[in-house]
Amino acid sequence: MQNFTFHNPTRIIFGEGQIAALNAEVPREARVLITCGGGSINTNGVLAQVQAALGDRAWFVFSGIEPNPTYETLMQAVAMAREKGIDFLLAVGGGSVIDGTKFIAAALKFEGEPWDILEKQAEVCDAMPFGSVLTLPATGSEMNNGGVISHRARGDKLSFSSDATYPRFSVLDPTVTYSLPSRQISNGVVDAFVHIIEQYITYPVGASVQDRFAEGLLIILTEVGPQALADPHNYSVRANLMWTATLALNGLIGAGVPQDWATHMLGHEITALHGLDHAQTLAIVLPAMLSVRRNEKRAKLLQYAERVWNIRQGSEDERISAAITATRVFFERMSVGTRLRDYEIGGGSISTLVAKLEEHGLTALGEHADVTPEVARRVYQLAV
Repeated sequence: MQNFTFHNPTRIIFGEGQIAALNAEVPREARVLITCGGGSINTNGVLAQVQAALGDRAWFVFSGIEPNPTYETLMQAVAMAREKGIDFLLAVGGGSVIDGTKFIAAALKFEGEPWDILEKQAEVCDAMPFGSVLTLPATGSEMNNGGVISHRARGDKLSFSSDATYPRFSVLDPTVTYSLPSRQISNGVVDAFVHIIEQYITYPVGASVQDRFAEGLLIILTEVGPQALADPHNYSVRANLMWTATLALNGLIGAGVPQDWATHMLGHEITALHGLDHAQTLAIVLPAMLSVRRNEKRAKLLQYAERVWNIRQGSEDERISAAITATRVFFERMSVGTRLRDYEIGGGSISTLVAKLEEHGLTALGEHADVTPEVARRVYQLAV
């Protein structure tokens, strides 16, 4: 296990009715910009709860942050925040809204062109304070400092992170997920599952605690994922799903262990080019990535096969293949397609996808930095 420092300043407020806790968490004199997405918080009562908790504070609403938040939209929010004299941001939504709010918070304090935060990885030294009310368990953005933003005009989807962009707090009320469409629940389960895989299926470093923690979270997702679709109002199921998705990417299971993230990088290019949901791209890329890199990941794939899927019979290659198949079947059981053709996409765009990876400097990906453009091409080809 490698040396590491674990730092996470986000305060989690978990449970039914906890949106009311905003009154104690948001500064009394704050001028608040509520950031949100397409409007479901208006119909499910979440926005009304937020506004009631804010009381007599000055608050304004910026809506329309996309499922893949765009630079163009977020810069409109930056302009609104400056116009209204905002000094506190409150993200109310899923990971895309929270990611977008992190960028807004950083852009408001950034000197220069804010897109440089993503394209040039310019350092973010300060950001406007913000909190979140999570409405969709998936990305873990409610308890980490990273975000992924798209530039519509450029066709780019890039990531950033900074110690300045942790939420001050995040409210997690599982009951607000009851009304979510099944597609969003399915995507959330897949997203969280692949987040864990990216930190787990690499190579052994003697990190028994992190391995067992990751395996436990994966097993929970295989159990509660289908239950969440079958029984949408089961509080215990939704609570365990929400907390697992948070723990999947709050930095804890990745502390002291090698990490991959090549699946995410290849997936981002599919979203940027074809507009697929983030989780859909992960479900497409991951089985192909594990197959192409089965030798590099052999020891952890065998461990994954035994501990997560209870696969103990057969040769090493047979067990690895069975584990990859079990992963694919699980995603499809969650109603998420695992091949490009499931979304009516053929292999004609593979060269464009690989060229975009090269354009973004993503030519040495993975835990061994050995996912070259040629390896990426093989993964895309296998994913068709």
